[in-house]
Amino acid sequence: MPNHVMAYAILTPLLASVALPALAQSSAPEGIEEIVVTAQKREESLQDTPVSIAAFSAKDLEAKGISGLTDLRANVPALQLTPFPNNAATTQIFMRGVGLSDDQITQDGGVAVYMDGVYIARSQGLAVEVADLERIEVLRGPQGTLYGRNATGGAINFITRKPDLGDFGFKGQVTLGNYDNRRFKAAVNVPIGQTIAARLSYVNQQQDGFIRNPGTGIKRWGDKDRQAMRADVLWQPSDAFNLRYSYDRTEIGDTPAYVAVSPLFPLVAPRPKASSPLVRDVLPNDIVSQGHSLIGEWEPSDALTVRSITGYRKLFNFQNQDYLTGVTGPNPLQKNSSRTKQDQWSEELQLVGDAFDGLVQYVAGFYYFTEEGRNFSNSYSPPTLTRSFTTATIKNRSYAVFGQATVTPDWLDSRLHFTVGVRQSWDKRDATLARQTQINGGPITSVPGVGDGSRKFKDFSPSFVIGFDASRDVHLYAKAVKGYKSGGFNIRASSIARFNEGFAPETLWSYEAGMKSQWLDNRLRFNVAGFISKYRDIQVNVQSDPTNARITDVLNAGSATVKGIEMDLTLAPTRALRVTANYSYLKARYDSIISATGADISSNYRFTNAPEHTIALDVTYDLPRLPIGQLTANANYTAQSDKFTNATISGGKYIVGDYGLINARLALSDIPGLPGVRAAVWGRNLADKEYYLMQFNIGRPGAIFGEPRTYGIDLSVEF
Repeated sequence: MPNHVMAYAILTPLLASVALPALAQSSAPEGIEEIVVTAQKREESLQDTPVSIAAFSAKDLEAKGISGLTDLRANVPALQLTPFPNNAATTQIFMRGVGLSDDQITQDGGVAVYMDGVYIARSQGLAVEVADLERIEVLRGPQGTLYGRNATGGAINFITRKPDLGDFGFKGQVTLGNYDNRRFKAAVNVPIGQTIAARLSYVNQQQDGFIRNPGTGIKRWGDKDRQAMRADVLWQPSDAFNLRYSYDRTEIGDTPAYVAVSPLFPLVAPRPKASSPLVRDVLPNDIVSQGHSLIGEWEPSDALTVRSITGYRKLFNFQNQDYLTGVTGPNPLQKNSSRTKQDQWSEELQLVGDAFDGLVQYVAGFYYFTEEGRNFSNSYSPPTLTRSFTTATIKNRSYAVFGQATVTPDWLDSRLHFTVGVRQSWDKRDATLARQTQINGGPITSVPGVGDGSRKFKDFSPSFVIGFDASRDVHLYAKAVKGYKSGGFNIRASSIARFNEGFAPETLWSYEAGMKSQWLDNRLRFNVAGFISKYRDIQVNVQSDPTNARITDVLNAGSATVKGIEMDLTLAPTRALRVTANYSYLKARYDSIISATGADISSNYRFTNAPEHTIALDVTYDLPRLPIGQLTANANYTAQSDKFTNATISGGKYIVGDYGLINARLALSDIPGLPGVRAAVWGRNLADKEYYLMQFNIGRPGAIFGEPRTYGIDLSVEF
């Protein structure tokens, strides 16, 4: 979609919001439902939280078909989720132009992902199915004080449903669709006496990919083969104390996404139906991500909650990929595979409370994190007849102390709020690297030198917020927040010497002002935030070998400025109709990148995964009740403008062009004689739009296509 068309699409719902409520003032007594979030470690209304947040309730997740991270794609403006070329289950996450375009175990992302408060360190396997979600919160902008390192772009919180004391319950859903889509999901809640309850959940999905493989190995590219399970036990002996243990496990056996040869922008390739018959021996990927958590909460008084979050997670990841077989001959331009093992421990202790009769609200705590990992990769480059073997290990440790306090003095009828936060972090990172090569089937020889690095970093990240309640329903805020991402080592470095050099941390200062407001008797909600971010020592992955995408160097790229606007509008002119419009404008540019020779080379660099315009429009309407039950229709449209997908333009401009997608769902509930039974038909990408998710350099431009039109039916029961 061209930018001027995008602008019209944004203005239309905003202008309509002024007129529509006036037409229906007498028919909407309930208004918009309040959303409660825990973005600041305590429960509070979305409208009272001075953070740019996109929140999805359980009802929203069901209506939009969201069950995991990658389903958020296009539903949150300013958030970009793209598959890594080697493995679509490894997700590149970018928020406000900040993220990570690599998947190695020695580099951390710029957007932190949490599961019930436990940080998930590795990007491998992030395309997980979460078996029993209650809510998802997407926090835009740096969250350095309360979330620590690696949240320079933002944070994503997955909140699962707790067991319910005293109530037995069951919820199940079966989905059938085209491409042999079969999905089964179930959750059961079992009370055990008066103080203990257990909740067990399971989900399984099978779906055929849309590109055939006439070669050997897998039958299709992009098959989904996933299952996830979760067990929760809650013990609550009193109102003042509870202890919750959880175990989750996700198994992903997807086949690799197909990489198609593609021309550079503005030309595009048609979506292929099959790969080359010369493809040989491609295997399904194999990912197992699992974790334990223990969360304890104690309320010694009404003004204090003590919370402990202990987490252990373990990851195994096997991935392989064939690049562009048949494009220049019978061999691929590159073929690789890798195996990664990683495990992590974390502990967070929080004190959340009020003081001085509510004058002060505070959060204080301690955080500790440690991880170990090992990666072995095998990469073959037929153009050079060279096979490369790499073995890398990591051992990382991080700890921090943090605190945040909000003071509400008596001035101006207690409508003014001052918030100050601080976080001191210490990081230690150790890594080793050993390389071997094999040329033209000859002997395997070791590359001279072994990488062995150890670096320490520390950071002080403050935050400052001023909030003002202009009225009961209009809240203004201004803030300055620092974000910090740890440095480390690069196992894809062009030499052992470059590996040993490592790379430095990156930091970001964000200056933001926003308004959260409700109007017309809570029938119109309008939130807006504008920000300018000053980015320093940016970690940019630069491809060093044009024939081998696995050889990159990390460059602390100097400085950049990122600025933008985010708007979220919700309109409920009647009880039966709800309209939402979410928009993001983003302008990201490098101010300077100084090369080893002292020259400014910033003109050769672009921010990746940072489209200037993104929009999400959604309409939900409850039709007049029929004898068969209540019909609810939902339609949504998501679109984004062009975006760069490669940091440098010296080898050509790698751009994913603008596109928009239309989705719809028609649900039937409150069926007479069938309490708790619901049915729905749905369709995604109804216009069958052909578009790229990713384009990159693999010796030639390669692209990964988004899914074609899909449709299906959901049948569910709950009691």
